[in-house]
Amino acid sequence: MNDDRSEITRRLIAWSEGDESALERLMPLVEKELRRIAERYFEREDSGHTLQPTALVNELYLRLVGRRRVSWNNRAHFFGFAADTMRKILVDHARIRRAEKRGKGVRPLPLDYVTEVEAPQPFDFPALDQALRRLAEIDPRQERVVVLRAFTGLTHEEIAGVLGVTSRTVKRDWRTARLWLHKELKP
Repeated sequence: MNDDRSEITRRLIAWSEGDESALERLMPLVEKELRRIAERYFEREDSGHTLQPTALVNELYLRLVGRRRVSWNNRAHFFGFAADTMRKILVDHARIRRAEKRGKGVRPLPLDYVTEVEAPQPFDFPALDQALRRLAEIDPRQERVVVLRAFTGLTHEEIAGVLGVTSRTVKRDWRTARLWLHKELKP
């Protein structure tokens, strides 16, 4: 495992230094972890979601290929970026789906045809994204802690290393941010 982490860091550095083939060599090492991050996003979704973890990782890859200038501090920095990018992809996807649900380009049916069916409500990624943006304005470190903890699965100690703070500070930020987000996302 440690060898994999070192190899990931080496390939990230090579990519930062302009080695365009480094991404191709990096992906097999990080694909499993990226898929795990993607699956965490889908834990709250219904099974009928039109986007799947594999498609999310593939979309992330396409966005990574398009990046010319990269500067990775370490693997945690890369996975944090990946989690943020996945969140943006899901927000964009949800916005498109909402536009389609609102009948973009579809003729409305008369009310006689409407039946009452209770459909499960999918997780609201745009609302989460907005809440995380507001949290970033109030306390950027707490927003980073949420993203790194909830979506990349880093431990408190790993997050502390990435952010240059103590694990106690990370735990406090995590608790505070979770309470704040709960209040913000409450219907």
